[in-house]
Amino acid sequence: MKELFATLHIHPKDQTLYTIAFSHSSYANEHRAKKDYERLEFLGDAVVDLAVADYLYNNYSETEGEMTKVRASYVCENALYEYSMQLGLPQYIKVGHGEATSGGKFKKAIVADIFEALMGAIYLDLGYATARRVILDIIVPYIKNPSVSFFEDYKSALQEAVQTSQKSLYYELIEESGPPHDKQFTMQVKIDDIIYGVGKGSSKKEAEQVAAKNALEKLAS
Repeated sequence: MKELFATLHIHPKDQTLYTIAFSHSSYANEHRAKKDYERLEFLGDAVVDLAVADYLYNNYSETEGEMTKVRASYVCENALYEYSMQLGLPQYIKVGHGEATSGGKFKKAIVADIFEALMGAIYLDLGYATARRVILDIIVPYIKNPSVSFFEDYKSALQEAVQTSQKSLYYELIEESGPPHDKQFTMQVKIDDIIYGVGKGSSKKEAEQVAAKNALEKLAS
């Protein structure tokens, strides 16, 4: 990992944190390790959100709603996957044998999660200032390049469409399948208790976006 640390311009103190950050649950289970990256991912998710929100607040004059949309564009799964691939993170990911045979080291959800886990490790090891600097060094060039777009916020677009007609809108989880390390979620979106869209994804958020896109297509037709 020395090359990665050099790329990020960091000098780790606790190497164990980074080992955990790259350990998938399937690997931890096979090797009877006590920890996998999921807790660090949870923490890193919040750190990345804060760093990007902090940057947008101090550098742009958009409204809260506009900043929320911009932040969502650069912290979504597609964006996190791109950052991970840019850094070459898949080469450091440790997965179990079964996960490896199905290409687990390159699954979008896992690769995206690893980015957040790594940022969580940096935060715990070196503090927020360093984590923020690393995060912004990676993400800001994308924000400054208007031709780059990772994500369209279908949920917000659907919410705006529904508000104009004053209808109620809500999402429901209708199915959860797969092993703990490779979950698939199916969500449906209802407008006035009528199902308008169904979507599947590796996270509830992703499934909701697919469902919202489906609903917008139906409304448009």
